[in-house]
This record gives sequence, structure tokens and C-alpha cells, in this order.
Amino acid sequence: MKVSIITINYNNAVGLRRTIESIVSKNLTDIEYIVIDGNSTDESVGVIKEYSDKISYWVSEPDAGIYNAMNKGIRQATGEYVIFINSGDTICKHSDMQQIISQISGEDIIYFNLEINDLNTNIGYTKEYPDFPDFKYFIEDTLPHPGSFIKKKSLVDYGYYNEDLKITSDWAFFMDSICINKCTYKHINACFSIFYLDGISSNTDSYELIFLERKNHIASAYPLYTSIYEDWKNVKQELYKLKTSISVRYLKKFGFLKWLKL
Repeated sequence: MKVSIITINYNNAVGLRRTIESIVSKNLTDIEYIVIDGNSTDESVGVIKEYSDKISYWVSEPDAGIYNAMNKGIRQATGEYVIFINSGDTICKHSDMQQIISQISGEDIIYFNLEINDLNTNIGYTKEYPDFPDFKYFIEDTLPHPGSFIKKKSLVDYGYYNEDLKITSDWAFFMDSICINKCTYKHINACFSIFYLDGISSNTDSYELIFLERKNHIASAYPLYTSIYEDWKNVKQELYKLKTSISVRYLKKFGFLKWLKL
């Protein structure tokens, strides 16, 4: 079985080098590596050329955004499964990719846990995912893109990633695949990749757009459940206001609200 690892990049030469080195250092038997660059003006192309003998296909040309670049990668992929390890993210040093891939057993989506690291503080933790994600789960969260092997056929049948969405198209794909299309899936309680908190979806300035895109997608694909999403968003915003209020922070500081998990 062949797997395609896809990396997209735009003007992130430092992160791209980190990503490429973490991938090409592994045993890439039956693994093709694809790099899609969005016509970067920094040193990204030079980094790609430095490792070109380890890269199956690469291109540097203008694109129409993150998901347009991802779709380019999917179209070039010849593997039965694809996985996105995008610029800046890495495969863990200790991970044996052949052993990881040996656990792929034919489901449409096979997802692992994910190490999450803050580059500013160098503090990390492992995020564990549920065995049986449902609509309620996807209201609040998604599956890990850098930790998920996806059948190329499933992405093609879905119509590729929706390029009208700027940040949440991968979330929409996972949600629709499991909740509507009844794709098969499997969770493996292990971790092999690291997601770094320096991308667009991790930027707090993007939260409002994430909420809006999710709301619009739910209204379109799950119209009967739009009010559930609205209620959840309102509760989440009120909890955030409470958590960040001066009075609550003061009381927590002195241990008066240990029972309140905010």
C-alpha cells in the first residue's frame, strides 16, 4: 500500500526546513513525498531544491489559498492514502513511519493522537481524540489533520476540500464524512506527529472567522441543528468572558474558586 505525504507552504522557509527534515529522515519505502509551495518570495524554494532528491514531486506557483494548495497536492498524489504534514509541523523523531503505516487497515480515515507544541514557550502536550466522534463532538472540535491518514478516493468523492472556506474546510470534510457520508474510521491511541501553534488556525484573531465558517456550513449541511451551534457558541463566549473577568481572576489567584474549572 502506497501513502502520499503532502506538505503545503508559503513564505515559511524555517518551518518548511523543519518539516522536510523530519520527513526525509524516515524510511520512505512505499511513501511518496509531495511539496506544494505558493510561489514563496523567501528562501522556501531553495530549501525545497536542497532536498529535491528526496521529494517525489514539488511545485512553486501562485495558488488561491490553503485548500487550493491542498487540493493540488491531492491531485498529484498516487498513494491510496494521503496525509498532510504542512509547513512547520513535523513527524516525531522517535516515530517509525513504516510501523505507523502498518496499522492502516482499510478504513476511510485512520487518525492518531497529536502532540501539540507552543513554539514561544516550548511547552507541549498530547491531545487525545475520541474513538467515536459524532455531531456533538464536531460542534466543538475536529480531527487532527497532521495525524490522519485519509483515503484519496474519499477526498475525491467528497469533491476535494471546499476552497470557499478559508480555515475550516478540513473540519467540514471530517464532519461530513463521518456524520453524513458514513465513512469508515478508526482511532489509534498513539502519536507520531507534532502540530505547532503558529499557524493561521491557531491565531486568536482567526477565531471569529472559524465560528462564522462553521456556522455557515452547519446552516447549509445540517439546517435543523443551526440553533444548537448558536447556543453552544453563545455559552462558550459567556464562559470566556467569565474566565477572563478581573473579579474571577482575582478570586482564582487566592484559591477561592478551585472548584470552578475555568
